[in-house]
Amino acid sequence: MSSALEIAGIGLSTQQKALDTIASNIANVNTAGFKRSDITFSELISRSDPAAAAPVTLESASSVSGLSARAVQQIDLQGQLETTGRMLDLAIDGRGFVELLGPGGKSVLWRGGTLKVNEDGLLSASNGMALRSLINIPRDASALVIGADGQVSARAGDETGSWDLGKIMLVQTAPDQLTRMDGGYYEVGAMATLTEDAPGEDGAGLLIQGAIEQSNVDLNDEMVRMMIVQRAYSANARIVQAADEVASIVNNLRR
Repeated sequence: MSSALEIAGIGLSTQQKALDTIASNIANVNTAGFKRSDITFSELISRSDPAAAAPVTLESASSVSGLSARAVQQIDLQGQLETTGRMLDLAIDGRGFVELLGPGGKSVLWRGGTLKVNEDGLLSASNGMALRSLINIPRDASALVIGADGQVSARAGDETGSWDLGKIMLVQTAPDQLTRMDGGYYEVGAMATLTEDAPGEDGAGLLIQGAIEQSNVDLNDEMVRMMIVQRAYSANARIVQAADEVASIVNNLRR
């Protein structure tokens, strides 16, 4: 196969992946807590001797052979906080995740949303996974207060006093150790190291009760990126067409 055709084919495939990522960002512009992804491009180097076992270096490479693309989630990019006034809505203003007890005791991370009390009486995320802090909500609790520092208290009936129920901690880890799940949840990689901090300490964000974090997608930016990807895709398609025309000329010469 012509090197030009092969490289252009890789380019088309890579630009298609970039377009798919942008499409996902745009589709989730109104999804609460959604974190957009960026595409990073890197150059692929071909080896002068394909059978050689040594790693490819700039000295041993014969030429470039295209490019690759990788989607990187912009988890640390804050979305706009929308005030809802609902007692069980919770957002994080800044860095960090709420740690949940996933299946088999695995850690699942959450950027906040709507809380609920599960069947065991534990404060949990909307999917029913309990917070790892295991905060038990009394059955006769009439109001729940979550402080910016994560302290959770409840008031029972018409009593003026309140009960301290526990504290919600935040955890941080490297974004590349997280895998996105449905509903704004993240699965933690096997090699990930979680750092636990109280909200507002050591770079961790603050908790905001009665608010929801919106998507961090900027529609204008995504449209500009889409135009750039479309032009790159068209350019690669033109290379395929030009290489095919050259191949046709060569074939005619052989006749």
